[in-house]
Amino acid sequence: MMRRAQPWLGTLVDIAADGALPDAALADAITRAFHAVALVQRLMSFHDPDSDVSRLNRARPGDALAVHPHTFHVLQLAQAVAHASSGTFNIACAPRLVAWDCLPAPTDTVPAYEPGLEVLRCEAGGAVRKMAPGWIDLSGIAKGYAVDLAIGALMNAGATSACVNAGGDLRVFGADAVPVAIRDPRNPYNLRQGGATVPLQNEAMATSAGYFSMKEWDGGRVCALIDGRSGLPLQGKASVSVRAPRCALADALTKVIAASGDARHPALAEFGATALII
Repeated sequence: MMRRAQPWLGTLVDIAADGALPDAALADAITRAFHAVALVQRLMSFHDPDSDVSRLNRARPGDALAVHPHTFHVLQLAQAVAHASSGTFNIACAPRLVAWDCLPAPTDTVPAYEPGLEVLRCEAGGAVRKMAPGWIDLSGIAKGYAVDLAIGALMNAGATSACVNAGGDLRVFGADAVPVAIRDPRNPYNLRQGGATVPLQNEAMATSAGYFSMKEWDGGRVCALIDGRSGLPLQGKASVSVRAPRCALADALTKVIAASGDARHPALAEFGATALII
């Protein structure tokens, strides 16, 4: 088993892989996996002015932009989860996060957040049309997608087992189950006390909670988790973990379950996922 870690996507990405490969080939496989993660950061970063996301945020209503196929796929997946959750998952919540100083403002003028507003539309041929003033943020799904790409790179390189963990968004494959610890939201800084341990095998899991992003703002409390139906920050102290075939799905669905409080939300069954609330 070979293990490496690098800082990407605002967190530490940890990759462990094994296989009937020479050490040099296994190391090269892990490098390819990190390159896949780096590509997602370059394409979908809210902060990078050259990313697809930034270009879409600067676009004017009516503009049609060509984006990378990975970005297009993530936008389509985000729309599917938004539809299945009746707008609870909403990538157009970025103006709220900017207003709360959770994200930097791309321009001086912050567009108003309107729940249900169609800001973007994916069109035939891979173009994305800006439908209305607004900003998107893919941080609620892109990290999981990066994990999926990294796993794909490792499989294609001949690894027989691996675990890719991007700050709690992770996916594993191989013959053996991997035990994954989930923090107790009442004591999140101590991973060894409380919480739960879940065995994963050939599947993905993501966890979302507000304990690390909660902050005081304008006499109240806000965090990076938002109910897309209202634009309000989630106030609950629970931790939500979702198991799914792909990490991008698990990543996005944690926000749906966190906002709804429903561990049996219909969107889970639609995507072959299950949820655990602690």
